[in-house]
Amino acid sequence: MSAESVSSALMCSLLSRREVAEGTMAFYFEKPSGWTFKAGQSIDLTLIDPPETDAEGNTRAFSLAGAPHEDHLMVATRLRDSAFKRTLRTMSLGGSVKIAGPFGSMTLHNDASRTAIILTGGIGITPFRSMVLRAAHEKLPHRIILFSSNRRPEDAPFLSELQALEKENPNYRFIATMTNADRSSRPWSGETGFINKEMLLHHARSAVSPVYYVAGPPEMVTAMRRMLDELNVDDDNIRTEEFSGY
Repeated sequence: MSAESVSSALMCSLLSRREVAEGTMAFYFEKPSGWTFKAGQSIDLTLIDPPETDAEGNTRAFSLAGAPHEDHLMVATRLRDSAFKRTLRTMSLGGSVKIAGPFGSMTLHNDASRTAIILTGGIGITPFRSMVLRAAHEKLPHRIILFSSNRRPEDAPFLSELQALEKENPNYRFIATMTNADRSSRPWSGETGFINKEMLLHHARSAVSPVYYVAGPPEMVTAMRRMLDELNVDDDNIRTEEFSGY
């Protein structure tokens, strides 16, 4: 990633953690005084003297899922069975980590006349939670259409929060789709199946000069790029980020 604004490494303490979907947890850290970032950016998070490690090392890159105006830093991750994740999920509150950043340019475009169309799946939602919370908080005029794909409602991070945000921001639309809704213990009346051309054109047909943002597992990013290519979307209007192993 390229760095737009890079700070030296800082120590932060863990304030709290909570489950935001099955197998997905959010971690809240203190926000260093005067430290700023743009919605959509990421940090490198390093564990300090962890009780175990592996070949992947003690540092991971995380999108900041919290918004810039919030008084804490928040990241969210799938809890796969790695030394890093085991240490993070069992760390004592008040324990310290090292952060470096912010990094990246997956940020909302400046031209408010252009629609932002976000295509994401799974934990790829994290930079966009930050983005849409910022838009609502600052009452930005940008029209934002967020498509989010998950297997079931239980697997969808921040689902209720992202749905409720529509009432706060009239310029924001949230379309969640479930690929295995029939396996859910919750009722689901929204879209089903993978994000495809028909779904995109149905919900975003009135989008003006859209800028597309794509983030998620590599196979999803590849599928979304292929779909946008078939729709003759210029590469200059597509911004992508892959989430591998998270």
